[in-house]
Amino acid sequence: MTRYLEEKALFKKALLLSLFTIFYNIIEGVVSMLFGYSDETLALFGFGVDSFIEVMSGIGITLMIIRIRQYPGSSITRFEIRALKTTGFAFYLLSAGLLAGIVLNIIYHHKPVSTLWGVAISVISIVIMVWLMNAKKSVGKQLDSGPIISDANCTKVCVYMSVVLLLSSLIYELTGFAYADSIGAAGLVYFSVSEGKEAYEKAKGKEDECCKK
Repeated sequence: MTRYLEEKALFKKALLLSLFTIFYNIIEGVVSMLFGYSDETLALFGFGVDSFIEVMSGIGITLMIIRIRQYPGSSITRFEIRALKTTGFAFYLLSAGLLAGIVLNIIYHHKPVSTLWGVAISVISIVIMVWLMNAKKSVGKQLDSGPIISDANCTKVCVYMSVVLLLSSLIYELTGFAYADSIGAAGLVYFSVSEGKEAYEKAKGKEDECCKK
């Protein structure tokens, strides 16, 4: 009985962390895209778009946690597989858009108006994402849940992307180096492609599991 109550509390915590991830990324996405557009910084705007893709991923994770909590041992749903594929496609689409933006920036020698907001947003994001990553990992280990630990690892990638945004924004703000913003966007492309590939691989693995049952 005690173990049941502990697991119930841990699943509730995992659900709250997942919901917080969704709502935080919505706010971060809106703010980043608005300031990225007004300051003409591709890295910050792309970071904002990525936040909305993370929202899609977070919704899938939230539904998964609800399913596991209500029906332990239940198999992956078709909806969750579709969510993974949609997320993977969105990451690839973001990568293509960022690459096009980088090319245009280089051709037209475009420079951001400012990257101060990129510095501020990335610092806040690093602090929150590191806390989220550790909290999710702790819950995942206590529940011995691979999917929740995997979600914590995805949050770790968000930390890396925040660091890329911070470095590129700082370099431009301190030196005025014209291509700092484009280099930062290229860093986001790298992680977006990696996340897209991982989402498709997970979807393929889940489909194989379904076929075996």
